[in-house]
Amino acid sequence: MRRWLLLALLAVNVAHAADFDYQLAPRQIAADTWVVEGRNEDFAFANGGNIVNTAFIVTGAGVVVIDSGPSRAYGEQLRAAIARITEQPVVRVWNTHHHPDHFLGNQAFADAPVHALPQTIADMQQDGNAFTENMYRLNGDAMAGTEMRLPQHAANAGTETLGSHRLTLIALSGHSAADLAIFDHSTGVLFASDLLFHRRAPTTPHADLRHWLASLDVLDGLNARVIVPGHGPVSDNAEPIRQTRAWLTWLSATFTRGAQNGLDMNELTDTVLPAEHAAMAEARAEFVRSIAHLYPQFELDVLERR
Repeated sequence: MRRWLLLALLAVNVAHAADFDYQLAPRQIAADTWVVEGRNEDFAFANGGNIVNTAFIVTGAGVVVIDSGPSRAYGEQLRAAIARITEQPVVRVWNTHHHPDHFLGNQAFADAPVHALPQTIADMQQDGNAFTENMYRLNGDAMAGTEMRLPQHAANAGTETLGSHRLTLIALSGHSAADLAIFDHSTGVLFASDLLFHRRAPTTPHADLRHWLASLDVLDGLNARVIVPGHGPVSDNAEPIRQTRAWLTWLSATFTRGAQNGLDMNELTDTVLPAEHAAMAEARAEFVRSIAHLYPQFELDVLERR
């Protein structure tokens, strides 16, 4: 009896997920190149986890997808949106890093090869199931039927040509232990994933600020014509790089000064955010989260130097 009840509840949840409309609207930003912009907010039942930017390129030799989104339903709706634009098959999916809003749509691409950096795959294996469970708690029925599907192929840094597009894969780190950026030489579009946030405060659960700032220097050197951040609006200038760098630099200086002055985590939460940073979406919430994520290491570093 209990088994049948569980199966019935699962069927209801899957139906609810099928009913959840992400209202995905791909927008063309360059030749053959579309982006689906997520909401500039935090996870919620109302948005179903749709806070991430995904993208795809219709190369002439098939479609390449950059990140599959936060749920099975999102991935399925993304695939349907691609089919409305082109009859070319999906021939490649890249997961840029191991955070769940970027890869939990992989189930919708079961017939396509999914690639990610080796460290990203290892981190998915370690944390993916816990991430998935947490996404159910944060996003509700939109997640129903979602299970982790790992990439089958390890991506390597370098340049390859797919159809009419010459793409360079850049292996970086800082937002996570392994962050994949993709630069399309044919259009000048940089897909930076969560190494860049635009008009939204960056998230830092697995951040290394020093490595992240070094990665920004690499991205800046590409002189991209169009930048697709992981979160926030697409930009035709370097503003996402400047804005992300300014936040991370301020965060590092604030935490260093707080640790040197002996502030505890609660005292640090009273910090007044500069106007530029306070204007970004989720700024206060992400600042408080970053204290929990990063500040203990800053305190330890100060203690070790004394």
